[in-house]
Amino acid sequence: QVHLVESGGGLVQAGGSLRLSCTASGRAYSNYAMGWFRRTPGREREFVASISWSGHKTEYADSVKGRSTISRDNAKDTMYLQMNSLKYEDTAVYYCAADYTGDRDDAVIMAVDAWGQGTQVTVSS
Repeated sequence: QVHLVESGGGLVQAGGSLRLSCTASGRAYSNYAMGWFRRTPGREREFVASISWSGHKTEYADSVKGRSTISRDNAKDTMYLQMNSLKYEDTAVYYCAADYTGDRDDAVIMAVDAWGQGTQVTVSS
């Protein structure tokens, strides 16, 4: 089992930027596709972005495409989400997720094996 810890959330003005980090420990991190999800009160948790174990494949939700970049550094067991041009509607708790894919290099999150505890992002208008 992999254990995930997010960091980097905070309060930012609309139009600003934030970089979220997710650090993993436990099972071999490089065998996992990784992703970011977010949830606002009263809504289902929604997909934001994901990345394959190699880092060569990525997926983005339409709501963040062009404004966000997901990346990972397997040597540091860490994944990142750089978010630019932030909007009020990006306000949410952001969760890191891991999907064990073995040798399959796929960015699509099929089944989440582990979640982080979440980090709050608040965008002021």
